[in-house]
Amino acid sequence: MSKKETTNPKEVRNKNYEATKMNTYENSKKKKDLPWWVELLFVQIGLPDKLLIKILKAKKISKELFKNDKKLLLTFLFVITILAYFYPVIKHAKNKLDCEGIAKNYIIKNKNTIGINNREIKMLSTNFCYGGEEIYEIENFKK
Repeated sequence: MSKKETTNPKEVRNKNYEATKMNTYENSKKKKDLPWWVELLFVQIGLPDKLLIKILKAKKISKELFKNDKKLLLTFLFVITILAYFYPVIKHAKNKLDCEGIAKNYIIKNKNTIGINNREIKMLSTNFCYGGEEIYEIENFKK
């Protein structure tokens, strides 16, 4: 007599349940939630998808650039930081030199500078730019 293979319906059900359980786990693992900014800008507000593609490409390129050229980028950042740090000092010095030049020209044109040499005129213009009032003690030219 030939034996018939019997299948237990509980075993079939358990196998199917385990298979679907694994599939849902794998599917949920593959499916990731969208970042908050993508959800806000492209789903809720409705910006065009082309913009998202450009943003993601730029993000990928910048990650690769930073990964490959770290030393160059850090050097560039260091140079920019140094320039930003010293810019106010340089600007202040330039403004003071401009003030001294203008004050020197004013003294030469409007004041009686007979008997005053160039070094003293420079000293007076520097004094004037820093709030001194010695320039007012020099007599004006009488035309």
